[in-house]
Amino acid sequence: METTEHIDLGTAAERVARLAEGIGDERLGDPTPCPEYAVREVLAHVASLSVAFRDAARKDFGATTGTPPGSVRPVLEDDWRTALPKALDELAAAWREPGAWEGDTEAGGVGMPASVMGMVALNELVIHGWDLARSTGQAYEVSEGELAVSEALLTPQEDGSDGEGFFGPVVPVPDDAPPLDRVVGLSGRRPDWRPPVS
Repeated sequence: METTEHIDLGTAAERVARLAEGIGDERLGDPTPCPEYAVREVLAHVASLSVAFRDAARKDFGATTGTPPGSVRPVLEDDWRTALPKALDELAAAWREPGAWEGDTEAGGVGMPASVMGMVALNELVIHGWDLARSTGQAYEVSEGELAVSEALLTPQEDGSDGEGFFGPVVPVPDDAPPLDRVVGLSGRRPDWRPPVS
């Protein structure tokens, strides 16, 4: 799957930054739709992926692009409230450079065409933005264009993959489900997930 259009990641990056700003310290230990991660780990993961995909856009290969995301548990740094927005800004800016979308690149230890990697970067922001919003009770709205990119990326190929999506088993949703619910289901999450009542 490749796209010849350059996608602007700015709106998605700004959305995640606003969500992060709305998270109080008392919410950092709250559960998320990612069973192994609390809010702090999702924030830490977003911070590290922002750097990784920034460097992928720049073709600046090294530890930031070559380390698989599951190999080290994400740790939220003390300065995350300033570092995360900065990393998100730099991510969006890096993918605005025309050369970012050309050739091949690497992130998470995986190489692929840069035109696809940019779609993966956007999808990461869309999905983990939903994780944070749902975990902390914040509103979440995504454009049709962003959802179309995520849906195209996440929809299993007709190759006998038996329901395995980009991130694991797809969660079925009704045919008439809203586009965001379809994308969330394709990411392996339950669109109806809510934090447990304490």
